Amino acid sequence: MGVIMVNDLIKSTNLIYVPSEYAFPAKPEDLHMLPEKEVEKVTIPVIDFSFLTSGSLDQRSKIIEDLRNACQDWGFFMVVNHGVPESLKKDLIDLCMNFFDLSPEEKLPYRGKYELDPRIVLDHETSFDNTVDNVSFWRDQFRVFVHPVFHPPHKPEGLSEVLSEYSKRSRVIMKELLRGIMEGLELDVDDIENSLELKSGDQIFSANFYPPCPQPELAIGLPPHADHGLLTLLIQNDVDGLHIKNKGKWVAVNPIPNSIMVNTGDHMEVLSKGKYKSVLHRAVVNNKETRISLVMTNGSTNETAAT
Repeated sequence: MGVIMVNDLIKSTNLIYVPSEYAFPAKPEDLHMLPEKEVEKVTIPVIDFSFLTSGSLDQRSKIIEDLRNACQDWGFFMVVNHGVPESLKKDLIDLCMNFFDLSPEEKLPYRGKYELDPRIVLDHETSFDNTVDNVSFWRDQFRVFVHPVFHPPHKPEGLSEVLSEYSKRSRVIMKELLRGIMEGLELDVDDIENSLELKSGDQIFSANFYPPCPQPELAIGLPPHADHGLLTLLIQNDVDGLHIKNKGKWVAVNPIPNSIMVNTGDHMEVLSKGKYKSVLHRAVVNNKETRISLVMTNGSTNETAAT
């Protein structure tokens, strides 16, 4: 089975200290949430999706400008009025929580697959920093390839149907956002869509589970990294933990209700010729509550990966 999943470790033991394999050697400039070093909480730009799809010409023009500014200044923004029912988002979060609460035996068939295996992949990763390869993240994750072929997870009951519906809706959001972003860059939208093969491009869903940590100042949910692909869509429960790097300092994102968070990835940085950066971000943990984030990574056929 390899390394035991974090959630299974917590349920099987009464942890008081962080095991040595999870102690992450943070750099001074990358300290995560310590009581004496609170990270400023900010509200990132908000994009009203309805203005892109059904607004007036003036409203659409204003939102395209807002998108341009958000991508240039932050690389992150929140989308509201996106058409995804809150009930669907809640069901998906709850069902993914239930997945991680399955017994180790029930989760065993999903273990040990390599990263781009087009199935359901349950993973507990060690650091992708070559200098600290033996350090594990305080996170469990499973990934599902959902497009161009949908690979249905069979447990828990209902997850496959809810995930399929959310995947379809997120593709609509991604396509419309991308069209707006391309217009803001004064690029030919149809040519870009065809050249990137977006209709057949990969879409990968990742559920990230960050359980309470007895010593959160010593562990990291996910260290600083940037995403691959074009755009990443994220929904989460009400537990804080996402930090982004803006103007040289770490800030904590203050999500607003009924929103979907979006960030630009490496491929978008290339496509925009460096105008829109693929921004560093990280996930920190706490000692009280479980955080779960659900990520949909989108890109062209050859340029996407799960985050």
